[in-house]
Amino acid sequence: MSRLDTASHPTPARRGIVGDSMIVLVRELRPVVREPFSLIFGLVQPLVFLGLFGPLLAGSVGGGVPGADVWQWFVPGILVMITLFGCSTTGANLQMEMQTGAHERLLVTPLSRSSQLTGRSLKEMAPLVVQALIVVLVMIPFGFAPNPAGAVLGLALLAVLGVGLGSLSYALALAVRKQEWMFWAVQQTVLFPAMILSGLLLPLDSGPRWMQVAALVNPLTYVVDAERSLFAGDILSSTAAWGAVAALLTAGLGLAVGIRAIHRSTD
Repeated sequence: MSRLDTASHPTPARRGIVGDSMIVLVRELRPVVREPFSLIFGLVQPLVFLGLFGPLLAGSVGGGVPGADVWQWFVPGILVMITLFGCSTTGANLQMEMQTGAHERLLVTPLSRSSQLTGRSLKEMAPLVVQALIVVLVMIPFGFAPNPAGAVLGLALLAVLGVGLGSLSYALALAVRKQEWMFWAVQQTVLFPAMILSGLLLPLDSGPRWMQVAALVNPLTYVVDAERSLFAGDILSSTAAWGAVAALLTAGLGLAVGIRAIHRSTD
């Protein structure tokens, strides 16, 4: 092979985990680019919550919601919901690849196994940021007024959280293998309590004491509070800082668990 050919087709050792991850990232993004309507379809549920639950929240809770505007409180929570629902279900795609044999074929390629997990997880950032941005733009005419700098940081925080949730979803898919029912049973069992105990839909201040205590150990609680703080413009607040810590810890834990799971994967 000539020197030019070697430069054009780098070996796995020369690419490293970063190069391999980018290859996997591009591979995972291609279906999204080919079928962009899947992004819009994924917004149906959040928009239903905004259109139906939001007005009910304003009418029934009113002054019970911290802050002067219900939308300023509710919309950032819905953005976390998009991340939670979208990224926690991505392991189902991996299960489908296991059933078709695509996952097994990818495992025997020169791509490192760690990059196969990190590339998939990084892919979660793009769709959720696009979806979150669409929701923000849709809600601005209805009175939602996000702080520009805070909104950018809020979207970045969602992207970090999405990497962690996506990695955990892939790890779950690898753990249960081809048992689809087990994947969905665990996903649904964890998802809804985590969502409710984060104060995403309703304030927990007036709830039972046990719910308030459970919320304190729920990482989503800190991310939801941080999103509300960032979109309100409180960029340097301790609330935003704790949310960043929670998102980074979730991403670190998800990647560690996911990489370990894919290294143990055999099919």
